[in-house]
Amino acid sequence: MSKSAKKINYEDSVAQLEATISKLEQGDLSLEEALQSFEQGVRLSRDCQSLLADAEQRVILLTADGEEELSDDE
Repeated sequence: MSKSAKKINYEDSVAQLEATISKLEQGDLSLEEALQSFEQGVRLSRDCQSLLADAEQRVILLTADGEEELSDDE
């Protein structure tokens, strides 16, 4: 399934990221397993950052629309 076809969920991504961090902190992974987990963590972190940025943009747009409506009524 491609990245665009798979809907990314913030809460699920954070949970996976926390699990990955926990696994890395245990310190019992081989070097290769640790690198793979680290790569997965970086991807999850970027996905979360992107989702938060998108949400922030939506809030800004919604707030800006609301301010315009309020100023039109004055």
